[in-house]
Amino acid sequence: MSVESGHDHSHDHTHSRSSADSFFQGPPKTMFMFGVLAGVAGCSILVLAVVAWAIFGGKNLNLGGGTQQVAVQPTPNPADNGQQPTPSPAGPVKPVNEKADHIKGPKNAKVTLIEYSDFQCPFCNRHFATLQDLMKQYPNDVRLVYRHYPLSFHPFAQKLAEGSECANELGGPDAFWKYHDHIFQQMAAGTFTDAAQTVTGAKDVGLNSDKFKTCLDSGKYAALVAQDEQDGQAAGVEGTPGTFVNGKMISGAVPLAQLKAAVDAALKK
Repeated sequence: MSVESGHDHSHDHTHSRSSADSFFQGPPKTMFMFGVLAGVAGCSILVLAVVAWAIFGGKNLNLGGGTQQVAVQPTPNPADNGQQPTPSPAGPVKPVNEKADHIKGPKNAKVTLIEYSDFQCPFCNRHFATLQDLMKQYPNDVRLVYRHYPLSFHPFAQKLAEGSECANELGGPDAFWKYHDHIFQQMAAGTFTDAAQTVTGAKDVGLNSDKFKTCLDSGKYAALVAQDEQDGQAAGVEGTPGTFVNGKMISGAVPLAQLKAAVDAALKK
C-alpha cells in the first residue's frame, strides 16, 4: 500500500456517499481519529463500570484472568470497643508441697527457688550448672524445688520427666536427685543421644532397670508431669527454664550474678 503525499484525495470521497455505509468507509485519517476516540471512550466506560462495581458491592473482580480481592472493612464488634483482648494476668506460683515436691536444701531455708525445667533443654543444662554453684555459695539459705515443664519439640523430655518420677518411686528423693543430676550432666556433655538412655540412666544411678522400665512404660506419671506444666503456665511460665525466687519469676538461663542478686535481695527482706 503506497502512501500519498502532496495531494489530498478526501474530497473525492466525502461528497460521493451520504449514507451511514459511506461514513464507515471514509478516508483513512478520519477513520483513524474516530477509532482512537471510540477506543478512549470505551476504556473510560469500562473503568467507570469497574470502579462502580467495586464501590457498590463487588468483592471479587476478575481482571485479566486473575481474581483481585477488594478490601472490605469488617464490621466492628461493639463488645471489643476497638481494642485487642487483654490476656489474663498470671497468678502466683503454686506453693511448695513438702510431701509431693522434689526439694533439695535445708527445709528452713530463707529463700526457695522453684524451677520449671526440661531435661532436654540446652538452656536448662546451662542453668543446672549455675544453680549448683548458687547452692554451694548459699548452703544454709537456699533450697531448690524442681518441677516439670517438658517442651513438645524435645523428643526425650516427656519420658525423662516421667523417668525421674519413676526414680523417685523406686529410690526416694535421693534417687530422684541422682537421676536428675546424671541426666543433666549427660545432656551438657552431649552424650545423651538415644531414648534407651532414659532407662540405662536409671541403672547408672543404682536403680533396677527392669523395674524402672516397667514403671516408665506404664505411663503412670504422665498426668503428674502434665499437671506441673499446667501449674507453671498458670504462674506465667512460657519457656524453660523458669525460676521463681521467693515467688518472683526469673525467665531463662541467667548469669550466676543475676541469681545471686535476686537471692541477696530476698535475704534482706
